[in-house]
Amino acid sequence: MPTPKPTPPPLALGLALAVISTSDAPLLLLDGDLAILVASHSFCRAFQCDPATVAGQPMATIGTGEWNVPQLDSLLRATAAGFAEVEAYEMTLQRGADNPRRLVINAHRLDDVEGGDIRLLLSVADVTDARRSEKQKDDLLREKAILLQELQHRVANSLQIIASILMQSARRVQSEETRGHLKDAHSRVMSIAALQQQLATSQLGRVALRAYLTNLCRSIAASMIPDPALLSLAAEIDDSTVEADISISLGLIVTELVINSLKHAYPDGRGGKIRVGYHASETEWALTVSDDGIGMPEPRLDAKGGLGTSIVKALAQQLEAEISVFDAKPGTVVTVRRSLNRPPDDKPLLGDGVAYL
Repeated sequence: MPTPKPTPPPLALGLALAVISTSDAPLLLLDGDLAILVASHSFCRAFQCDPATVAGQPMATIGTGEWNVPQLDSLLRATAAGFAEVEAYEMTLQRGADNPRRLVINAHRLDDVEGGDIRLLLSVADVTDARRSEKQKDDLLREKAILLQELQHRVANSLQIIASILMQSARRVQSEETRGHLKDAHSRVMSIAALQQQLATSQLGRVALRAYLTNLCRSIAASMIPDPALLSLAAEIDDSTVEADISISLGLIVTELVINSLKHAYPDGRGGKIRVGYHASETEWALTVSDDGIGMPEPRLDAKGGLGTSIVKALAQQLEAEISVFDAKPGTVVTVRRSLNRPPDDKPLLGDGVAYL
């Protein structure tokens, strides 16, 4: 009596088996007992299985038993029972002495299967290389952060040394003019040191201007105002945040304008108050430095802008901002303003000079 031929699978199932078998993705079709109905050729190549013998085996027994993972088995059985689905389950697969591989598993129960049989479609993504790249990137970022921190310490130490040398030189020279220049240089170095310290402590890509400019003003006042009861420096800053490079330019402008007021607005030991303000809206931002000192001097035809004038003009141009100067009677108000809806080809108009910078 001839041996009966095996009953061919239904047409829909046969088509599904053929599609899965030839798929470029590592796929498994499982029955309700987690036995393999078909494995794609890509799965067998990736995980060293024999396509001729893998069908019919329980998933936990294929290979050398590396797929016998109790947690994965529980998740797949819960999915087969309709209680859950396996979404991006990540696991490490260790096969003998081979290097471990990091896998992401997805499994879904197929509904409307002929005959009511339970079918699970399982896909496997090997993310070993991606995870390795992410780790290398994280390691590089960590190394970069350490190097940057070391660089910041070195810069801070160098600025302190330069400031000390300038102050010692100022004490030794006989010329009052030279001493004044050295003290100005010392003040600028100390202000840059304060800027560097603020940026070094910022952990974000954007800098909160209130803390940044307030601490900068506090540092300038501590180094340049001998009697805070007589002359004060206050900051009124809104909640704006800006990119780090913009904050540097704003900080340097504040430094130059405040130094200007301290040098010229209060001669002969006068007292008063210098105010630094920054406010932004959807259409513009404005940085203001004002004092209540003696006001703007009479303009001279032969007057030339000093170093401070050049610095403020250059920084304002870099920010695409315009400078305006007003005689407040008493005192002087200098505003650096940028319109945020200016057409790209509309160049800002810079002031011809800032009074007595």
